[in-house]
Parts: sequence; structure tokens; C-alpha cells
Amino acid sequence: MKTGARVLATFFGVGLFPLFPGTAASAVAALAYGLVLHGLPGRFYALLVIVLFFAGAASSAVHAAELGRPDPGRIVIDEVVGQLLALAFLPGAWVPVAVAFALFRFFDIIKPWPIRRLECLPGGWGIMADDVGAGLAAAVLGRLILLWI
Repeated sequence: MKTGARVLATFFGVGLFPLFPGTAASAVAALAYGLVLHGLPGRFYALLVIVLFFAGAASSAVHAAELGRPDPGRIVIDEVVGQLLALAFLPGAWVPVAVAFALFRFFDIIKPWPIRRLECLPGGWGIMADDVGAGLAAAVLGRLILLWI
């Protein structure tokens, strides 16, 4: 169980990247979206994100406990889910993907109120929830920006 949790929590090892593992995981998610995931029917995309969220919360809790830290940087499944939320239902063209990527990273790093408060949830829920908040904020602002340009 610990091995499976480690694999998912680090998103198949992306979280072990030595520099900026969260950004690396977001980039992998954005690349996957731009190349493949944008073509999924809406209900399957939503199901994928929901399953990744709940599996991510469970695996993050297990792996964080194994490492003895509340939110280790190597846990990046939360960035993947947040990035996929920021990208949800956008066209797969590179401008919308780049805008969603940049906004998600901004909100994930800065963590304005109320996003920062979501980190206070216990265990894997807190690890995942702040990135969900960042993804939703990026989705809203990104769509406004894309409408403007």
C-alpha cells in the first residue's frame, strides 16, 4: 500500500524532480491536457479529476505520514489535480493551456485568502484542497482573460 501511495502521491516519480517538483507536475498535467485530455468527453474528464482527487487525498495522507511531514514537496498529485481543474473544458490550443498553467502556478504559490485556509484541513484533504482552490481560481480568472484577448 505504501508503494502505491508513493507512486500516486509523487505522480509516478515527477515529484522526485530535484528542482520545482510542483511546477514540473503542473507542466506534465498541462502537456497531457494539450496533447490528449482536452479531447475527452466532459463526463469522463470530470470523472478522471474526481477520481484523482480522492485517490490523491488518500495517497497523500499515507505518503506524508510515511515521511513524517504534513505536506512534503515531493507530493505533487495535488498540483496535477489543481492544474487539471484550471484547464477543464478549455480548448487544447497552447495559448489557453499556457494561460491556465501560469495562473494556476500563481495561485498555488501565492495562496491568497481563502486558498491558504484550505491547507488547514487534516491529512490528505488539506494537501489536496488548497490546490483545488488554486485551480478553481485560475479557471475563473483564466476564462475572463481568454474572453478579453
